[in-house]
Amino acid sequence: AASLDGRTAMASGESQWITGPAAREDVQRLRAMSCAIVTGVGTVLADDCALTVRGAQPTANRQPLRVVLDSTLQTPANANILDGSAPTLLCHDDSKSVSAEISATGVDLLPLARVENGLDLVALVDHLAARHCNEILVESGPRLAGALLQAGLLDEMIVYMAPTLMGSAAQPLLQLPLDSMSQKVSLEVVDVRRVGQDWRFTAI
Repeated sequence: AASLDGRTAMASGESQWITGPAAREDVQRLRAMSCAIVTGVGTVLADDCALTVRGAQPTANRQPLRVVLDSTLQTPANANILDGSAPTLLCHDDSKSVSAEISATGVDLLPLARVENGLDLVALVDHLAARHCNEILVESGPRLAGALLQAGLLDEMIVYMAPTLMGSAAQPLLQLPLDSMSQKVSLEVVDVRRVGQDWRFTAI
């Protein structure tokens, strides 16, 4: 979700709610279609998100795998994403030790090598493919979203845009440090539709 000026959260991390109920219900449909939902620890700490399928979705009884990228294991043991209501995979730096509190939650753990910009995202995608996850939804902050784009791992972007302005101090949709127009990333918009008071853009 983003504002009309392309912002996804205030500088403090506050982000609920940018879009309206209809857009949030549409996201539940995307979750229900997904094998896995990937997010970063920053989103977990800011929102204490559950990332489960909620509402009157036809496949709400089949919860997708929740995947958290948390290199330094900051996720609290009592976080909603570790509540056991859906399978969860916690990915961390392979040099870090997992606490007894986290181990006691029963969450699956995936140690990953640390590369220049964080955890090895290619290795993560390979792991999810081995688990037969062929439809992966990313609901994350700008850092992880930007890293996935730069690694060439995004097939499609779905942006729900609200008719609001959040200002220049707010967080961007993607952390994507570009210095010149020649570096701009060109996308093809393949679908635009109104969802309640908001707009949904699908680009590849």
